[in-house]
Amino acid sequence: MNLPRPSTDAGRTGLDAFVAVPGRALAAFDFDGTLAPIVADPRTSAPYPGIVETLADLAGLIGSVAVITGRPAATAVRMGGLERVPGITVLGHYGAEHWRDGHVVAAEPPPGVALVREELPDLVARTGAPEGTWIEDKGRSLSVHTRRTADPDGALALLTPALTALAERADLQVEPGRMVVELRPQGVDKGATLTALVEETGARAVLYAGDDLGDLPAFGAVAALRGQGVPGLTVCSSSDEVTAVADASDLVVPGPAGLAELLDGLTEAIRAPGA
Repeated sequence: MNLPRPSTDAGRTGLDAFVAVPGRALAAFDFDGTLAPIVADPRTSAPYPGIVETLADLAGLIGSVAVITGRPAATAVRMGGLERVPGITVLGHYGAEHWRDGHVVAAEPPPGVALVREELPDLVARTGAPEGTWIEDKGRSLSVHTRRTADPDGALALLTPALTALAERADLQVEPGRMVVELRPQGVDKGATLTALVEETGARAVLYAGDDLGDLPAFGAVAALRGQGVPGLTVCSSSDEVTAVADASDLVVPGPAGLAELLDGLTEAIRAPGA
């Protein structure tokens, strides 16, 4: 299988370095929309068929594999069957939770999360949110989803000002996404988490794949790491819903199916004679 070539010089350099020094390479991935297709109810999310097995094969060939997700770490592991990937690190809530070898390490959430949990249902009702709007409580954060409404973008536009005001009172951060707004603790994002993971693992090449606005800080981290001499590749698992991620990436693949093909290609390239 031929590997697709990134559209940028930096991305091509990053891909070549990843294949050349796999034992010092880190591959990190978002979960929803990247490893798993987006579904109307995120509680029913599941990985793209075969992608976890491919990830397990790749994990045996490279230095480190990680998932960085807005979900709770244990939830992503359970829904994805990620424990099947040898040595994987799952960083939940954008990095506030660390799952490794069956154990989760996390600090207590800030008090603003409890405030939002108490006030959010009434706020959504008072704002006149349309039928199909629903609240997801992730423990350390809460999200308001509009995908199941008749006009998801209109519902988001209606709700966002009130959600932003609530987040400010609770000293939380507003994280927009694909037909969802999340209210979560300040001070952690996928970029800082990815940078810390590179430092922890000593990676000398990095790949990060994502699909949504919350992945852009990780793309920025890859760019910063390049400036420090660590080649990197950013991959967009594309959709028609968020074009900014594709615009910021080195390589665009058609959703989780395209990412699965890319991982297959990477595995073959690393195993090839002379790789």
